[in-house]
Amino acid sequence: MKRILVFAFSAVIAASAFAQSMPPREPAPIDTVSVTGTGRVNLTPDRFSFNVAVQTIAPTVEEAVNENNTKVAAVIAALKNAGAKPEEIQTSNFSIYPQQDYSQQQQGKLPRLIGYQVSNSITVTKKQIADAGKLLQAAIAAGVNQSSGLSFSVSDPTRGRDEGLRAAFADARAKASLLAQAAGRTLGPAMAITEGGSSNPQPPRPMMGRVMAAQVAEPVPVESGSEELSFTVSVVFGMR
Repeated sequence: MKRILVFAFSAVIAASAFAQSMPPREPAPIDTVSVTGTGRVNLTPDRFSFNVAVQTIAPTVEEAVNENNTKVAAVIAALKNAGAKPEEIQTSNFSIYPQQDYSQQQQGKLPRLIGYQVSNSITVTKKQIADAGKLLQAAIAAGVNQSSGLSFSVSDPTRGRDEGLRAAFADARAKASLLAQAAGRTLGPAMAITEGGSSNPQPPRPMMGRVMAAQVAEPVPVESGSEELSFTVSVVFGMR
């Protein structure tokens, strides 16, 4: 009897030593599928921005700058009278360029200086979309003779975020489900989610390049339309 007990005890010790000498088992790999989903939301813009400029040319720098200053001051005053607040009006560029005559350059003569061009640009940004046409008309009537752009945007970037992210996740799940089904598997739960952010694929809306005050008698007609925001998420799903 004692021999049997000793043998059994020795077997237990040997088995325990063997188990300790074996490397630990790695968990079985989980099959996954990684996809990217996109959700799009159309929102009505609530902010507009446009850039206008006054360009003057005179024989001397002083004359060109003084004339430009007078006209720009009139434009700023007209914008304020039309409803633009001081914080909504910003000087965005000021430049002075010499004007030269190159007509006799082929005869070996140097270009002749004939004057100076001064340009002062103003950017107006405001949330009331309905004021865009009125402010444009006021600026043009006050002496603006150049413009570079009119754009509409959504001032709050979180607008539509929840809806867009839900749509993006639903798109990712639909793609993953299709891929899992094609592989003969069943889609499992989401194991990792990474937000890709949002973007606005629409470029700024252009407007006319040069304008003449005499051609504008009524507010400039503008339409803000809608702005599309795109949201993306990358999701890793398990597969059964």
